[in-house]
Amino acid sequence: MHRLTWFSVCAFVALLTTSSSGVFSAPAAAQTGPLSPTFLANQATAGRALYTQQCSSCHGSSLDNGEFGPPLSGEEFLQKWGNRRVDEVFDVIARMMPPATPGSLTPEQTTNLLAYLLQRNSVAISDKPLPSDIAALKNMVMPTPTNGFVGGLANGVALPPPPNPVPNPLDRITPVTEAMLRSPAPGDWLTWRRDPQVGGFSPLNQINKENVDRLRVAWAWALPNGPNEATPIVHDGVMFIYAHGDIVQALNAANGDLLWQYTRRLPNNVQPSFKKSLAILGSHVFVATSDVHVVALDVKTGGVKWDSTLVPPNVRGLRMIGGPLVAKGKVIVGTTGSAAGGNYIVALDAETGKEAWRFNTIPRPGQVGGDSWNGLPVEQRNGSSVWNPGSYDPETNLVFFGPSPTYDTAPLRNRVADPAVNNDALFTNATVALNPDTGALVWHYQHVPNDQWDLDWAFERQIFDMNVNGTTRRVVVTAGKEAIFDVLEARTGAYLFSMDLGLQNLVKSIDPKTGFKTIDREHITPGDGTAKFVCPHSEGGKNWIPDAYNPNSKLLFVPLVESCQDLAPVAAGERGLLSTGVRLSLRPRPDTDGNYGRLEAINLETKKSVWVHRQRATSTTGALATAGGLVFAGYVDRGFAAFDDATGKELWRTRLTDVPNSNAISYAVNGTQYIAVVAANGGNHARLFMRMMPEIKNPANRSASVWVFEVPDTQAGRGRAPGF
Repeated sequence: MHRLTWFSVCAFVALLTTSSSGVFSAPAAAQTGPLSPTFLANQATAGRALYTQQCSSCHGSSLDNGEFGPPLSGEEFLQKWGNRRVDEVFDVIARMMPPATPGSLTPEQTTNLLAYLLQRNSVAISDKPLPSDIAALKNMVMPTPTNGFVGGLANGVALPPPPNPVPNPLDRITPVTEAMLRSPAPGDWLTWRRDPQVGGFSPLNQINKENVDRLRVAWAWALPNGPNEATPIVHDGVMFIYAHGDIVQALNAANGDLLWQYTRRLPNNVQPSFKKSLAILGSHVFVATSDVHVVALDVKTGGVKWDSTLVPPNVRGLRMIGGPLVAKGKVIVGTTGSAAGGNYIVALDAETGKEAWRFNTIPRPGQVGGDSWNGLPVEQRNGSSVWNPGSYDPETNLVFFGPSPTYDTAPLRNRVADPAVNNDALFTNATVALNPDTGALVWHYQHVPNDQWDLDWAFERQIFDMNVNGTTRRVVVTAGKEAIFDVLEARTGAYLFSMDLGLQNLVKSIDPKTGFKTIDREHITPGDGTAKFVCPHSEGGKNWIPDAYNPNSKLLFVPLVESCQDLAPVAAGERGLLSTGVRLSLRPRPDTDGNYGRLEAINLETKKSVWVHRQRATSTTGALATAGGLVFAGYVDRGFAAFDDATGKELWRTRLTDVPNSNAISYAVNGTQYIAVVAANGGNHARLFMRMMPEIKNPANRSASVWVFEVPDTQAGRGRAPGF
């Protein structure tokens, strides 16, 4: 479904809150003549009535409390508009307002509306009217921010240019092509895991085992406070970063300068939610919003090109947590939530925002898997959320997603007598392979049917070539919370093999031909009414934080948490997490030594664990692997560390200002390699496991920031990967 929102049609929003280039540029110099605007009381009164009729639906009754438009009064507005010529504001109103019939206001109406705006920005009523003549308005300037008792910049001041201007990387940024997404330049990081195969590997090797101990902060940038699990993307020296509150910022990736900012004004009844990723294609950055829209932003200005909603107005309870994937000219994103009928994977045309196709992650009767919900009508089926961005394999022209289980487990626990249905609950805990051109289901593979423990298989699907029994196969690799890896043939979904890392007690055996997992029936709840001891905890094991694959060494680096849980029946009338009526209680593994954080390197070709690094603090970030022989990972004690990828030996460690809940990246600008990570506590994965480590005290005054590291004095060209 596609429609323009009030936010996208309110031209007043964009033009009164950014310069024509979309960046925060210096105000134009005032002309000679009167510096402060004048207006009469009756002009402001008439302007107020007109504002209420034409503008309050976007900007709110107080000019600063609207659902769809940013403030038109106060410090935020004046920081972006102050000291600009009044005729520029007049021109915007005259040409662009009201949204339904732009240009229909008379000069008198335009003047009155402007007078009211001036009044609300602390310009005093005068005995002289605000003129409608453009030439006269050019001699007036908007008020400036007061900054408290100090006062702002004097009206009419023409500032000299900076003596040593820093080149703006947006001036030379190039459009991102599909070919670039498939094979990014070594210095770019174009998706949440760098490429659409979600490898999490950087080919840069300027930072390596020999010099990583000299890693130091290059720059840092404070982000809007709030939980942040989003991975930045970098192209041509520009970092695009998502922040809490549906804010997107473009930063100079070499020094941290702010280039532009986009702020989504959410409806009053919508709370901000975290996201995992942004996406980029052509000259646009794509962001999923907390009110279930996808917005295309101009890479150079942050201006909105299109704004599309994914959910019909009558559907409630859905969000977008994973973020967008770009493939074949489509922006593809999944929803999460408990809406009746389940969730969607939706593809929008990247140029227009129009919906191209939609795939139901809970099939309807008559569709593949439609008979797998134990006879439940569609309106009683829910879950199958898409929590992570998808993967795309150009070689097979398939996109891969992993819908999660449902929390409404009770209707699925026991299979009904009807032989025409089963209780597998597709497409929960399955890998679905879709044609990105049409959205058609090409194949699916369900890793664990009828999940009664919330042990998702909803995480990243990695794609690479692997030697399987002497033959090179294109494979899709994924794991569930149990830390069992399934390897599938990418083109067909054929099961190849599994590797169990030994952190679970639920699966008794795995069929070597089909991958079917035989469950220990003693762990199915509520069963006989007693608590069941299950490993790992429903937060994982393996969870949201993604693995990294080094194609050179064939090693997969897996951040894990050693944990278990009791699944106890709740008392009558008490609500549990799952509708089967159980409470999940965290506990350590029985054989624990108190070290819960685990980073493990495995070789899937040999099915061997190569090394394990264990520590007290649990993992909170995905792994980053680099051609410099390093693996980076972050922890709940605010630690951020680098390890030797061949041995697991820790080579460098620092402490951040808060817990990193995102994924580290590596990129290069002007011949220098950087490592970057977002610190912003708030992810459930970090909060829950803190209960096992009471001595770790993180800041009560939460903060959010991006940290960027470099090795100083690295000689140009030294230690570079090919094509650096």
